[in-house]
Amino acid sequence: MEENKRAAHFLELIKKSRRGKFKLYIGMSAGVGKTYRMLQEAHSMLKNGVDVKIGFIETHYRKETHALLEGLPIIQRKRMFYKGKELEEMDLQAILSARPEVVVVDELAHTNMEGSVNAKRWQDVMDILAAGINVISAVNIQHIESLNDEIRAITGVEVRERIPDSVVAMADEVVNIDLSAEELIDRLKEGKIYDRNKVDAALANFFKSDHILQLRELALKEVASQVQRKVESEIAPLRSVKKERLLACISSNEKTARTIIRKTARLANYYNAVWYVLYVQTAKERLDKIALDKQRHLINNFKLATDLGAEIIKIKSNRITQTILSQCEDRKITTVCIGKPHLTLLKIILATDTFNTLLNKLSKENIDLVILS
Repeated sequence: MEENKRAAHFLELIKKSRRGKFKLYIGMSAGVGKTYRMLQEAHSMLKNGVDVKIGFIETHYRKETHALLEGLPIIQRKRMFYKGKELEEMDLQAILSARPEVVVVDELAHTNMEGSVNAKRWQDVMDILAAGINVISAVNIQHIESLNDEIRAITGVEVRERIPDSVVAMADEVVNIDLSAEELIDRLKEGKIYDRNKVDAALANFFKSDHILQLRELALKEVASQVQRKVESEIAPLRSVKKERLLACISSNEKTARTIIRKTARLANYYNAVWYVLYVQTAKERLDKIALDKQRHLINNFKLATDLGAEIIKIKSNRITQTILSQCEDRKITTVCIGKPHLTLLKIILATDTFNTLLNKLSKENIDLVILS
C-alpha cells in the first residue's frame, strides 16, 4: 500500500513537470489594464526570441490596447454558427496543433458556444496546460466562484460566468493589476473602458466609488492569499508544520449551505488546507421525506463544493454531534465550520444536550469551531 502511494506521488510529480506554466492576471474590474499588460508582455517575449502567440484577446476596441496587437502572431479564431449568426470563438485545436511556447488567452471566465469542445474557456486553458504549453491569462475578481456571495452583496449583481477557485490555485504566478478608484473612474469618463453612451449607467451602477474600493480590497486579498498559499506549499513541507484540515457542516437548506461552502472554501484557500463537506442525513431528511427541490439543492451544493476542491462526506445518522466528532477524529480535522444559530443544522445541535460535549471535545483536541455568518 505504501509503495503504491509513493508510486502515485511520483507519477503526479512527473505530470506536474510536464504541465505548462500558468500566469494569471487578476483585476478588480474591467478597464484596469489586464489585457494591455498581457500584450505588453507578449511583445517583450517576442523580442527575446520566445515563440509566443495570441490565442484569444478581447480588446473591446480600446484604442491603446488594440494598437498593441500589431506585430504579434495571432492564431485565427474558429467561426461557428449560433442561433443563425456566425460568431467567433477561440480555436483550441489550432492552439494545440501550433504548440507555441507561450499562448495568451483572455477572458478566462468566458462561456463557450454550444458545439465547442469544452463548456468554459478555463477548461480550454486546462487542456492547453496539460499539453505542455505555457499560458498567460486574465480574470476579474468578481468571476471567482467562492466570492460570488460577497460580489452580489457589494454590487447587487449576480455574476453568471465564474471559475472554480482551484483554477486560480493552479496558477504558478498570480499578478494583481491595480488602479485607484479615482484613476479607474477617470478612465471610464474618458471613454477608455466603455462607449461614452454607456458611461453614465456604469457610474450609477458597477463603477460607484465605494463598490470599486471594496472590489479592489478583494482583489488585493486574493492575490496576497495566493502568494501565501505558494509559500506554504513550497516552504511548509520543509518544516514540520501542521496541515490545516477543515470540515464544513451543512444541511439541506440551499442558501445557508451554499454560504457555508463558499466561506469555508475561502478559508481553505487562505490556509492551503484540505477540506471536507459533511452532510448528515437524519430520518427527517430521507429522500422520501424531503421535497424534490431540496434534493436538487443538495445535489447542486455538493457539485459546488466539489468544484471548489472539497471532498463530500454523506452519512445517514440521527446523532449529528457524534457524527461530527467521529469525522473530526477520522479525518484529523483542525477546524469545524458551521452556520449561525438561526441556521437549521446548528438549531438541531443546540436543541440537544450534547452541544457542550461537542465544544468540550473540540477544545480538548485543539480543534477550532468557526461559526459563519
